[in-house]
Amino acid sequence: MSAQAATIGIVSAIDAHRKRRDPQSGTFPYLDPLKNSFREHEVTVYTFGDQLYSAQLEAIRSAEHHVYFENFIMKDDHIGNVFKNELIEAAKRGVSVYIILDTWGNLNQPPSFRRYPPHPNLHVIRFPLIRPGIITGQARKKGRDHRKIICVDSKIGFVGGYNVGDLYAHHWRDTHIRIRGPQVWELENAFVDMWNLYRYKKIHPELLDVGAGVWAPHLRAVTNTPAFNSYPVRALYLEAIDRASKNIWITMGYFIPDQGLKHALIQAAKRGVDVRILIPEFSNHIVADWVGRPHYSELLQNGIRIFRYRQAMVHAKTMTVDGIWSTVGTTNIDRLSMAGNFEINMEIFSSEMADSMEQIFRLDLTNANELLLEQWERRGKLSKLGEKLLGPLGPLL
Repeated sequence: MSAQAATIGIVSAIDAHRKRRDPQSGTFPYLDPLKNSFREHEVTVYTFGDQLYSAQLEAIRSAEHHVYFENFIMKDDHIGNVFKNELIEAAKRGVSVYIILDTWGNLNQPPSFRRYPPHPNLHVIRFPLIRPGIITGQARKKGRDHRKIICVDSKIGFVGGYNVGDLYAHHWRDTHIRIRGPQVWELENAFVDMWNLYRYKKIHPELLDVGAGVWAPHLRAVTNTPAFNSYPVRALYLEAIDRASKNIWITMGYFIPDQGLKHALIQAAKRGVDVRILIPEFSNHIVADWVGRPHYSELLQNGIRIFRYRQAMVHAKTMTVDGIWSTVGTTNIDRLSMAGNFEINMEIFSSEMADSMEQIFRLDLTNANELLLEQWERRGKLSKLGEKLLGPLGPLL
């Protein structure tokens, strides 16, 4: 543990020096929002934060009945204050506004920013900072609320990787979707379940759980819910990987696969599937990068291609398979997301949607360098030692 702590200190210091010497430009190629229509639904994909925020704010401003707003991080900056003010204004004009913010995710923001003025239409849950399951080992009392959901009037829903803040508006590459149509219910239901689980009964009203009404298996939300000890998103990834016969293209902000996911990816590559993984060259959590590095050699040796995104943090959590299946959501391929946090991913069966996701992936590759096996094997002995020391921390991240 002492060696690991020392290694974390060294890696973090080196990364801090790198950022000062050669900061990321924050510039990257992106596409304008891509609209996809299928089976009574319109799904729009956003890859640039400023465009996403404009659409989200427009939806909030148009709200007539209710707004559900859930986010892991909401910064006390220009963008964050615009969202906060619009939520307050919606409540003032008679809209019922329900807000869930993760206290841990916003711990570095001023406490005053996390407070909202009293109003009969404005209801706020600050997801608990202290999760006793971390100490007691009770899975149902662990996990952060890592989800990012906005729903308006049961007509429009947003979900994906974007938090709220100036940094994400222009300098991070992420992916979010907007859904119009009956299956906005999927996102609203996820919010309602979370709200009713963590509301204070004497303070917060209970939200009505209305049921699906119409079943639409081509577009559904899959949620990891520690409170129920339920983690189906991992199975969602595994099932898609196991079925793949053509291609598996993954974009992931933090990539620390467990043995099962790594095995499934390797087996897919061995049967001839084009497996590509796009990750940040340097993420905002450098230790997570190093914990994931010990997996690269085995993946590369088995024909899986790894690309590292340059000049910006790619924070997306997406996968598209065989030109027919896609997922966009909040779940990273690491233990915290797969078996720790509250997460949500949309599963989408649509060739049109898959085509949009492939367009985005191809464009992202123009801003990435491929990591080749011979290049990777030439890394220094100190790097390999650091990976050996930090690799065992994977189950904690």
